[in-house]
Amino acid sequence: MRNSFRVHAALLFVALIYAANYSLSKDVMPRYMGPFGVVTLRILGAVLFFSIIKYFVAPQDRILGRADNLRSILCGICGIGVNQLLFFSGLNLTSPISASLLQTIAPIVVVIASAMLLSERITVPRVLGIAVGVAGAGSLVLSRNVQAAVYPQATLGNVFILANATVFGLYLVLVQPLMRKYHAFTVLSRIFLVGAVIAVPFGWREVFTANYASFPLYIWLEIGYMVVFLTILAYLLNNWALKYASPALLGVYIYLQPVLAVLIAVGLGKDHLTWGKAGQAVLIFLGVWLVSQKPKPVPAPEVPLMPVQD
Repeated sequence: MRNSFRVHAALLFVALIYAANYSLSKDVMPRYMGPFGVVTLRILGAVLFFSIIKYFVAPQDRILGRADNLRSILCGICGIGVNQLLFFSGLNLTSPISASLLQTIAPIVVVIASAMLLSERITVPRVLGIAVGVAGAGSLVLSRNVQAAVYPQATLGNVFILANATVFGLYLVLVQPLMRKYHAFTVLSRIFLVGAVIAVPFGWREVFTANYASFPLYIWLEIGYMVVFLTILAYLLNNWALKYASPALLGVYIYLQPVLAVLIAVGLGKDHLTWGKAGQAVLIFLGVWLVSQKPKPVPAPEVPLMPVQD
């Protein structure tokens, strides 16, 4: 019972960390720092942290072989570099609620990528879920709402967030074999290093040209939040909880994150929930729920008994 409480507490805290980021990031971007600068600070902080921890907890662990090294590079490109550049670029242009809802389609991408790369079966409910989820996401991406004056480039931002969720879903499929074979910090230190190689050329100028003297205390705290809580603490808690949480429990918190993001955004006055967005959210949630249903195992064919030969 005590461990169950800890798992729920960890998953809830992770959901809160991710949900709050949609609104807090809007304070930083673009007034104090551009999205690429935020990505660069976040990834460099993670590289430093995970490399130091890896040195102490798994000093002898190495990613070996050409195939695994290529996979780790691809994971760093998809899961860290391109993923973060797309996410913060999109969040900079669109509303917190739209971004949080579009992020929820990642499980749909995981199912499609698993079918293509791992030959997993796609059942009729999953096909229906993909169609419903894509319809909801497409409607949200193309919609124009009352905040068009606040976010004139919201459509482009929504496209970036949708692309972010797609590459992140692909990353989740690609990284599984590495996580099973190597220590988690070995994988993380490598993929964040690759991500830094991708992100730093885009963001170093924004990092060095930012007027840090004009940053009020709350902006420093929010940047620290994105580096420490969003990147490091969220992973550590999530990684621990995944060892004990059931798929059904993880599904609950997948749906909880955008709900919390909506409450935080509305509570802080960063966004407004409309009936249109609510309907799009229902379509996306329904699609994700359908694709999350595991297909029933196919019964093994009966082998006829062969007559015993003398």
